[in-house]
Amino acid sequence: MSFFDGKDLRQIDNLELLAKQVVEGFIIGLHKSPFHGFSVEFAEHRLYNQGESTKNIDWKVYARTDKMFVKRYEEETNLRCQIVIDTSSSMYFPEGKDSINKLQFSSLAAASLMNLLRKQRDAFGLSLFEDEVKVQTRCKSSTKHYNLMLSYLDQLISDPTKRKSTSAADSLHQIADQIHKRSLVIIFSDMFENKDSEDQLFSALQHLKHNKHEVVLFHVMDKQKELNFEYENRPYLFQDLETGEQIKLQANQVKELYSERMNEYMAKLKMKCLQYQVDMFEADIQKGFYPILQSYLVKRSKMI
Repeated sequence: MSFFDGKDLRQIDNLELLAKQVVEGFIIGLHKSPFHGFSVEFAEHRLYNQGESTKNIDWKVYARTDKMFVKRYEEETNLRCQIVIDTSSSMYFPEGKDSINKLQFSSLAAASLMNLLRKQRDAFGLSLFEDEVKVQTRCKSSTKHYNLMLSYLDQLISDPTKRKSTSAADSLHQIADQIHKRSLVIIFSDMFENKDSEDQLFSALQHLKHNKHEVVLFHVMDKQKELNFEYENRPYLFQDLETGEQIKLQANQVKELYSERMNEYMAKLKMKCLQYQVDMFEADIQKGFYPILQSYLVKRSKMI
Protein backbone atom coordinates (compact mmCIF):
# COMPACT_ATOMS: atom_id res chain seq x y z
CA MET A 1 0.00 0.00 0.00
CA SER A 2 1.68 3.21 -1.09
CA PHE A 3 -0.97 5.79 -0.36
CA PHE A 4 -3.63 6.48 2.26
CA ASP A 5 -6.53 8.71 1.33
CA GLY A 6 -8.53 11.04 3.54
CA LYS A 7 -10.86 8.28 4.71
CA ASP A 8 -7.90 6.20 5.90
CA LEU A 9 -6.63 9.19 7.89
CA ARG A 10 -9.97 9.53 9.65
CA GLN A 11 -10.24 5.82 10.38
CA ILE A 12 -6.71 5.27 11.69
CA ASP A 13 -6.02 7.32 14.80
CA ASN A 14 -2.80 5.49 15.63
CA LEU A 15 -0.01 7.26 13.76
CA GLU A 16 2.52 4.62 14.82
CA LEU A 17 0.40 1.85 13.28
CA LEU A 18 -0.06 3.82 10.07
CA ALA A 19 3.68 4.51 9.78
CA LYS A 20 4.43 0.84 10.45
CA GLN A 21 2.05 -0.22 7.66
CA VAL A 22 3.70 2.19 5.22
CA VAL A 23 7.18 0.88 6.09
CA GLU A 24 6.22 -2.79 5.98
CA GLY A 25 4.61 -2.32 2.58
CA PHE A 26 7.71 -0.50 1.40
CA ILE A 27 10.06 -3.23 2.62
CA ILE A 28 8.00 -5.88 0.83
CA GLY A 29 8.24 -3.74 -2.29
CA LEU A 30 12.03 -3.69 -2.04
CA HIS A 31 12.10 -7.32 -3.15
CA LYS A 32 10.63 -6.27 -6.48
CA SER A 33 12.86 -3.24 -6.93
CA PRO A 34 16.52 -2.47 -7.75
CA PHE A 35 17.15 -3.02 -4.02
CA HIS A 36 16.46 -6.75 -4.49
CA GLY A 37 18.44 -8.69 -1.93
CA PHE A 38 17.62 -6.72 1.20
CA SER A 39 15.72 -8.64 3.85
CA VAL A 40 13.47 -7.08 6.47
CA GLU A 41 16.74 -6.31 8.30
CA PHE A 42 18.15 -4.67 5.18
CA ALA A 43 19.73 -1.95 7.31
CA GLU A 44 22.08 -4.56 8.73
CA HIS A 45 23.73 -5.24 5.37
CA ARG A 46 25.80 -3.42 2.79
CA LEU A 47 27.11 -4.51 -0.59
CA TYR A 48 30.41 -6.37 -0.52
CA ASN A 49 33.33 -4.40 -1.96
CA GLN A 50 35.77 -6.44 -4.02
CA GLY A 51 39.08 -6.98 -2.23
CA GLU A 52 37.86 -6.70 1.37
CA SER A 53 37.72 -9.57 3.84
CA THR A 54 35.05 -12.21 3.19
CA LYS A 55 34.60 -13.14 6.85
CA ASN A 56 31.48 -11.00 7.32
CA ILE A 57 29.67 -11.99 4.10
CA ASP A 58 26.12 -13.15 4.76
CA TRP A 59 26.11 -16.42 2.82
CA LYS A 60 22.41 -17.01 3.44
CA VAL A 61 21.57 -13.80 1.62
CA TYR A 62 24.02 -14.77 -1.12
CA ALA A 63 22.27 -18.15 -1.53
CA ARG A 64 18.94 -16.37 -2.05
CA THR A 65 20.09 -13.52 -4.27
CA ASP A 66 23.45 -14.41 -5.88
CA LYS A 67 24.69 -11.10 -4.51
CA MET A 68 27.25 -10.60 -1.76
CA PHE A 69 26.21 -8.54 1.25
CA VAL A 70 28.40 -7.87 4.29
CA LYS A 71 26.89 -7.86 7.76
CA ARG A 72 26.97 -4.34 9.11
CA TYR A 73 27.34 -3.98 12.85
CA GLU A 74 25.60 -1.45 15.05
CA GLU A 75 28.58 0.89 15.30
CA GLU A 76 28.64 1.12 11.49
CA THR A 77 25.01 2.12 11.21
CA ASN A 78 25.00 5.17 13.47
CA LEU A 79 23.47 8.10 11.67
CA ARG A 80 22.02 11.33 12.99
CA CYS A 81 18.95 12.56 11.15
CA GLN A 82 17.11 15.81 11.86
CA ILE A 83 13.64 15.84 10.29
CA VAL A 84 12.38 19.36 9.65
CA ILE A 85 8.72 20.11 8.86
CA ASP A 86 7.20 23.39 7.70
CA THR A 87 3.94 23.75 9.66
CA SER A 88 2.78 27.11 8.27
CA SER A 89 -0.79 27.48 7.04
CA SER A 90 0.03 26.95 3.36
CA MET A 91 0.87 23.36 4.32
CA TYR A 92 -2.82 22.76 5.15
CA PHE A 93 -3.66 22.81 1.44
CA PRO A 94 -5.80 21.28 0.05
CA GLU A 95 -8.62 21.73 2.53
CA GLY A 96 -11.41 19.18 2.65
CA LYS A 97 -12.39 16.01 4.45
CA ASP A 98 -11.80 13.71 1.50
CA SER A 99 -8.23 14.70 0.70
CA ILE A 100 -4.87 14.50 2.41
CA ASN A 101 -3.15 17.87 2.83
CA LYS A 102 0.54 18.68 2.65
CA LEU A 103 1.02 18.75 6.42
CA GLN A 104 -0.68 15.38 6.93
CA PHE A 105 1.43 13.95 4.13
CA SER A 106 4.64 15.35 5.64
CA SER A 107 3.77 14.12 9.13
CA LEU A 108 3.03 10.59 7.93
CA ALA A 109 6.16 10.54 5.79
CA ALA A 110 8.21 11.74 8.78
CA ALA A 111 6.68 9.09 11.06
CA SER A 112 7.51 6.42 8.47
CA LEU A 113 11.10 7.67 8.21
CA MET A 114 11.41 7.56 12.01
CA ASN A 115 10.18 3.98 11.93
CA LEU A 116 12.91 3.12 9.42
CA LEU A 117 15.55 5.02 11.39
CA ARG A 118 14.62 3.17 14.57
CA LYS A 119 14.90 -0.19 12.77
CA GLN A 120 18.39 0.87 11.69
CA ARG A 121 19.36 1.94 15.23
CA ASP A 122 19.91 5.49 13.99
CA ALA A 123 19.25 8.63 16.02
CA PHE A 124 16.65 11.13 14.89
CA GLY A 125 15.30 14.48 15.98
CA LEU A 126 12.42 16.72 14.94
CA SER A 127 12.16 20.41 14.11
CA LEU A 128 8.84 22.14 13.46
CA PHE A 129 8.70 25.70 12.19
CA GLU A 130 6.34 28.36 10.87
CA ASP A 131 7.18 32.05 11.51
CA GLU A 132 9.82 30.71 13.94
CA VAL A 133 11.03 27.34 15.22
CA LYS A 134 8.33 25.91 17.52
CA VAL A 135 9.86 22.51 18.29
CA GLN A 136 13.53 21.54 18.20
CA THR A 137 14.60 18.21 19.69
CA ARG A 138 17.96 16.53 19.92
CA CYS A 139 18.67 13.32 18.03
CA LYS A 140 18.07 10.15 20.04
CA SER A 141 17.22 6.56 19.17
CA SER A 142 15.25 5.39 22.23
CA THR A 143 11.67 4.10 22.15
CA LYS A 144 10.63 6.85 24.59
CA HIS A 145 12.02 9.48 22.21
CA TYR A 146 10.29 7.83 19.24
CA ASN A 147 6.94 7.97 21.04
CA LEU A 148 7.49 11.63 21.94
CA MET A 149 8.21 12.49 18.30
CA LEU A 150 5.04 10.68 17.22
CA SER A 151 3.03 12.69 19.74
CA TYR A 152 4.27 15.95 18.19
CA LEU A 153 3.30 14.70 14.72
CA ASP A 154 -0.04 13.37 15.88
CA GLN A 155 -0.87 16.77 17.36
CA LEU A 156 -0.14 18.42 14.02
CA ILE A 157 -2.62 16.15 12.26
CA SER A 158 -5.39 16.24 14.87
CA ASP A 159 -5.30 19.88 15.95
CA PRO A 160 -4.61 22.18 12.97
CA THR A 161 -4.16 25.87 13.68
CA LYS A 162 -4.96 28.26 10.85
CA ARG A 163 -3.51 31.64 9.86
CA LYS A 164 0.09 30.75 10.63
CA SER A 165 2.60 32.77 8.64
CA THR A 166 5.92 31.51 7.35
CA SER A 167 9.51 32.55 7.83
CA ALA A 168 11.33 29.54 6.43
CA ALA A 169 14.59 31.42 5.92
CA ASP A 170 14.92 32.62 9.55
CA SER A 171 13.79 29.23 10.87
CA LEU A 172 16.25 27.21 8.78
CA HIS A 173 19.09 29.53 9.85
CA GLN A 174 18.09 28.93 13.48
CA ILE A 175 17.92 25.16 12.95
CA ALA A 176 21.33 25.19 11.27
CA ASP A 177 22.82 26.96 14.30
CA GLN A 178 21.25 24.47 16.74
CA ILE A 179 22.43 21.23 15.09
CA HIS A 180 25.93 20.91 16.48
CA LYS A 181 26.99 17.55 15.03
CA ARG A 182 27.12 16.60 11.36
CA SER A 183 23.73 15.19 10.43
CA LEU A 184 21.43 14.22 7.62
CA VAL A 185 18.84 17.02 7.54
CA ILE A 186 15.55 16.11 5.84
CA ILE A 187 13.21 19.02 5.13
CA PHE A 188 9.51 18.79 4.27
CA SER A 189 8.25 22.12 2.96
CA ASP A 190 6.33 23.68 0.08
CA MET A 191 9.07 26.35 0.10
CA PHE A 192 6.50 29.12 -0.26
CA GLU A 193 8.11 32.29 0.98
CA ASN A 194 7.62 35.96 0.26
CA LYS A 195 9.18 36.75 -3.12
CA ASP A 196 11.34 39.37 -1.39
CA SER A 197 12.67 36.64 0.91
CA GLU A 198 13.64 34.08 -1.75
CA ASP A 199 17.35 34.91 -1.61
CA GLN A 200 17.34 34.59 2.19
CA LEU A 201 15.63 31.21 1.86
CA PHE A 202 18.30 29.95 -0.51
CA SER A 203 20.95 31.37 1.83
CA ALA A 204 19.47 29.30 4.67
CA LEU A 205 19.87 26.10 2.62
CA GLN A 206 23.47 27.12 1.96
CA HIS A 207 23.96 27.66 5.71
CA LEU A 208 23.00 24.03 6.40
CA LYS A 209 25.48 22.81 3.81
CA HIS A 210 28.17 25.17 5.08
CA ASN A 211 27.81 23.47 8.48
CA LYS A 212 28.73 20.16 6.79
CA HIS A 213 25.26 18.64 6.96
CA GLU A 214 23.85 16.46 4.22
CA VAL A 215 20.57 18.07 3.19
CA VAL A 216 17.56 16.47 1.51
CA LEU A 217 14.65 18.72 0.56
CA PHE A 218 11.29 17.12 -0.12
CA HIS A 219 9.38 19.83 -1.96
CA VAL A 220 5.84 18.99 -0.86
CA MET A 221 3.12 20.00 -3.30
CA ASP A 222 -0.22 19.06 -4.78
CA LYS A 223 1.33 19.14 -8.22
CA GLN A 224 -1.94 19.02 -10.11
CA LYS A 225 -3.38 22.11 -8.44
CA GLU A 226 -0.40 24.10 -7.16
CA LEU A 227 2.00 23.69 -10.07
CA ASN A 228 -0.17 22.84 -13.07
CA PHE A 229 -3.18 24.87 -11.82
CA GLU A 230 -5.64 22.30 -13.13
CA TYR A 231 -9.04 23.71 -12.25
CA GLU A 232 -12.29 23.74 -14.18
CA ASN A 233 -12.85 26.98 -16.05
CA ARG A 234 -15.46 28.39 -13.71
CA PRO A 235 -15.49 30.99 -10.93
CA TYR A 236 -13.58 30.06 -7.77
CA LEU A 237 -13.02 31.82 -4.48
CA PHE A 238 -9.28 31.52 -3.77
CA GLN A 239 -8.06 32.19 -0.25
CA ASP A 240 -4.60 32.85 1.15
CA LEU A 241 -4.36 30.31 3.99
CA GLU A 242 -1.86 32.46 5.88
CA THR A 243 -3.57 35.87 5.70
CA GLY A 244 -7.18 34.91 4.99
CA GLU A 245 -7.24 37.27 1.99
CA GLN A 246 -9.75 36.16 -0.66
CA ILE A 247 -10.19 36.75 -4.37
CA LYS A 248 -12.88 35.54 -6.74
CA LEU A 249 -11.90 34.83 -10.33
CA GLN A 250 -12.21 32.51 -13.30
CA ALA A 251 -9.43 29.89 -13.26
CA ASN A 252 -8.37 30.45 -16.87
CA GLN A 253 -7.93 34.17 -16.25
CA VAL A 254 -4.74 33.57 -14.30
CA LYS A 255 -3.58 30.08 -15.29
CA GLU A 256 -1.02 31.14 -17.90
CA LEU A 257 0.62 33.81 -15.74
CA TYR A 258 0.45 31.65 -12.60
CA SER A 259 2.07 28.67 -14.35
CA GLU A 260 4.78 30.89 -15.80
CA ARG A 261 5.69 32.34 -12.40
CA MET A 262 5.59 28.95 -10.67
CA ASN A 263 7.81 27.34 -13.29
CA GLU A 264 10.28 30.22 -12.98
CA TYR A 265 10.42 29.73 -9.21
CA MET A 266 10.77 25.96 -9.51
CA ALA A 267 13.64 26.34 -11.97
CA LYS A 268 15.39 28.78 -9.61
CA LEU A 269 14.88 26.50 -6.61
CA LYS A 270 16.27 23.48 -8.48
CA MET A 271 19.25 25.51 -9.69
CA LYS A 272 20.08 26.70 -6.18
CA CYS A 273 19.78 23.18 -4.75
CA LEU A 274 22.12 21.92 -7.45
CA GLN A 275 24.54 24.77 -6.74
CA TYR A 276 24.55 24.10 -2.98
CA GLN A 277 24.56 20.28 -3.41
CA VAL A 278 21.18 19.91 -1.73
CA ASP A 279 19.30 16.81 -2.86
CA MET A 280 15.86 18.02 -3.90
CA PHE A 281 12.97 15.68 -4.63
CA GLU A 282 9.45 16.50 -5.73
CA ALA A 283 7.03 15.12 -3.14
CA ASP A 284 3.66 15.12 -4.86
CA ILE A 285 1.07 14.36 -2.19
CA GLN A 286 -0.94 12.41 -4.76
CA LYS A 287 1.96 9.98 -5.39
CA GLY A 288 2.25 8.35 -1.97
CA PHE A 289 5.06 7.83 0.53
CA TYR A 290 7.27 5.22 -1.14
CA PRO A 291 9.29 7.73 -3.23
CA ILE A 292 10.17 9.48 0.06
CA LEU A 293 11.40 6.28 1.71
CA GLN A 294 13.31 5.14 -1.34
CA SER A 295 15.05 8.52 -1.77
CA TYR A 296 16.08 8.43 1.88
CA LEU A 297 17.42 4.89 1.59
CA VAL A 298 19.54 5.79 -1.44
CA LYS A 299 20.93 8.85 0.34
CA ARG A 300 21.72 6.87 3.49
CA SER A 301 23.54 4.17 1.55
CA LYS A 302 25.80 6.84 0.04
CA MET A 303 26.62 8.32 3.44
CA ILE A 304 27.67 5.09 5.15
